[in-house]
Amino acid sequence: MSEFITREHNLESGEIVDREMTPQEIQMHHKIKSEADLAILKAAEIAAKRQAILEKLGITEEEAKLLLG
Repeated sequence: MSEFITREHNLESGEIVDREMTPQEIQMHHKIKSEADLAILKAAEIAAKRQAILEKLGITEEEAKLLLG
């Protein structure tokens, strides 16, 4: 059995079918996962830069929000 399995659930009949993904579905899965991984990396970079600025200023995130709010 393939590692790429998808589940189809027919809401009218209640039937649930697990099947192997098609090559197109696998390609889409990889594309979406790559995009998600990139978004996570970008968010982590932004958080690290934000934290470095806060440390440089010697203030907490809450204090920064008060200053900017």
